[in-house]
Amino acid sequence: MQELPIVNVDTETRIKKPDWLRVKLPIGESYKHVRGLVDKHKLHTICESGNCPNMGECWGEGTATFMILGNICTRSCQFCAVATGRPKPVEWDEPQRVAEAIHLMKVKHAVITSVDRDELPDGGSIIWYNTIHAVKQLNPDTTLETLIPDFKGHKDEIQRVIDAAPEVVSHNIETVERLTRQVRIQAKYWRSMEVIRTLKEGGMRTKSGIMLGLGEEKKEVMQTLRDLKANGCDVVTIGQYLQPTKKHLPVHRFVHPDEFAEFREYGYEIGLDYVESGPLVRSSYHSEKHVIPNYGRDQWLAQKQA
Repeated sequence: MQELPIVNVDTETRIKKPDWLRVKLPIGESYKHVRGLVDKHKLHTICESGNCPNMGECWGEGTATFMILGNICTRSCQFCAVATGRPKPVEWDEPQRVAEAIHLMKVKHAVITSVDRDELPDGGSIIWYNTIHAVKQLNPDTTLETLIPDFKGHKDEIQRVIDAAPEVVSHNIETVERLTRQVRIQAKYWRSMEVIRTLKEGGMRTKSGIMLGLGEEKKEVMQTLRDLKANGCDVVTIGQYLQPTKKHLPVHRFVHPDEFAEFREYGYEIGLDYVESGPLVRSSYHSEKHVIPNYGRDQWLAQKQA
């Protein structure tokens, strides 16, 4: 594995988090309600397993993220804490269980993601279709975002997700082109762009996410935003990379909030419909708003005119 260049090898200095990465403790009745249901029924959310800093805020807003197709991935991305190995057999009743969990939790907006299942002939796309269908059947008033893998670029598998018609389909580019082989070892930058293009051509509202702090340059981030726009991406989230364990890629630097604000501004200037950019932003942060066309752009324009 090639390692990213590190200017300062002092581990203690590198991992010290700045004040702007501090979060408030979760509070509120909505959060307590979801917290109680998750504990009582032993429900699995990526919010918990991913140690998301926004869990309290999202649960308080009635939003939660679920991971399907198990918790063992066939890929070994160097930023991700999900285990790599041989996944367990597909559980064909999982779609109904996820739909029931969303119903039980009274989730207003659900995000569903999955591990990569490259060993399956369909890449897991049948379970994806069945899950979206089951969620919509049992929860007709719940909006749905799906954060999908690249399915190795196979368009028939991507089409299954399109046919299920979630409100938003997301596929994260994660980093700039130069760093893709280091950060997402088995992925390809332009294959991911093609996934987004295929989704857009299929009539989907599209979304992607980028992590900062891995050694990328400002001009590379701006180029990635232009590439996403050119391939039909509507919504982009930009957040700070945080090292899950010492075995993962180190944080190259903590990006200042002002830089995130600058990328937000640039994203809107080049025509993106919604740009969520900040140190604590994760893929599903404020995702209930990402469903609404023109919402982010209208807010941005209103701020500029104020």
